[in-house]
Amino acid sequence: MLDGLQEILFTLRQNKLRTALTAFGVFWGIFMLILLLGAGRGMQNGVMQDFGNEPLDIIVLYSGDTSVAYQGMGLGRKIKLEEADVQAIARQIGGVRIISGDRAQYGVTVTYGKKNSNANMHGIPDSFFVLKNEIPFTFGRRTNPLDVGETRKVVALGVNVVERLFDKGVDPVGKDVRVKDVVMKVVGVFHDKVNRGQGSDAIYLPQTTYETVFGGGGRLDNIWMRPEPGVDGFELEKKVVALVKRRHNVSPDDNRGIGSFNMAEPAKRITGLFTGINVFIWFVGLGTLMAGIVGISNIMIITVKERTREIGIRKALGATPFTIVSTLLLESTLVTAVAGYVGLVCGVGLLELIAFGLRKAGAQMPYFMNPEVNFQVAMTAIALLVGVGVLAGLMPALRAAKITPIEAMRAE
Repeated sequence: MLDGLQEILFTLRQNKLRTALTAFGVFWGIFMLILLLGAGRGMQNGVMQDFGNEPLDIIVLYSGDTSVAYQGMGLGRKIKLEEADVQAIARQIGGVRIISGDRAQYGVTVTYGKKNSNANMHGIPDSFFVLKNEIPFTFGRRTNPLDVGETRKVVALGVNVVERLFDKGVDPVGKDVRVKDVVMKVVGVFHDKVNRGQGSDAIYLPQTTYETVFGGGGRLDNIWMRPEPGVDGFELEKKVVALVKRRHNVSPDDNRGIGSFNMAEPAKRITGLFTGINVFIWFVGLGTLMAGIVGISNIMIITVKERTREIGIRKALGATPFTIVSTLLLESTLVTAVAGYVGLVCGVGLLELIAFGLRKAGAQMPYFMNPEVNFQVAMTAIALLVGVGVLAGLMPALRAAKITPIEAMRAE
């Protein structure tokens, strides 16, 4: 084995330029493949950032004015969701993992000292934060069952609201703020990344506090839910919408009186889009890589031709066809693997450098962030590369094994 490696290295040193150009073809192929995969992943990360920490199976129901006359009732009838709708869904529709209603007012004024901020105010039960379990709290805690049960005047603030109300470095937890001129104690600060961080413009109050202070008991603006694992969210959405429409005498064809939004729908479209993009990237990258592999195959054919006399002499001295084939295969595999590995390292290194530069500069590029390559994908590319490298040298090696000593002596 060691003798074989020494022989291969000697041969490669005798043809430095040819070896370098051949290796560069493989290097460039894997380098471009890694860059394309990293760029595709960066685009996917940028797009998925819009979803923030929102669960991708969440379903939201909302109401509006009717647009279809139904059962003798005209158009423009205003529909309001109710707490009774939540209870009816939980009781009559199977497959609902968790459900929560919320009351909302948009653009309310929150005051601390002499500073004001606009915020979207939500009155929620305890189940809301259980449903949105991915919202991280940077300070304090979320509202809890005791806050709801005792109608406490407490509030959780989004980081955007906190930045507008408090000086940098101040912990808002325990401070009193005024929400529409009602004093509330801050119990926590959360960072909701949904809609590129706009979810952090919200503030959350216990539902009982909201209804006691601002009225509208029993009414809801939205109903949120998530399906049980394994349950088809789209079928569940249809059943829930149909039930709520029946309860409010809304036409089955009226999508304005009772509407819904299923987060799984855009997630499914985007996943399909990036699956197509990744297939295209692999197609282009492998095409570039194949150009380098074809170069190796051609070089191996030339090598066999140049070494015909040498191969014939070795066979006359007792070398077996297996020895001839394995030596040539090892040469093509060595060149392919080394050049491919260097291309992989350079590609990953460049992607890490770009990601580091973006983080260091604080750049917020739309639809592009944190370019990276999946480790499993990188290993697959290397394994594929080595396999193709073996195939590239196989045909020339088999041809060399068939050379007879007499044929070798006749070669020029």
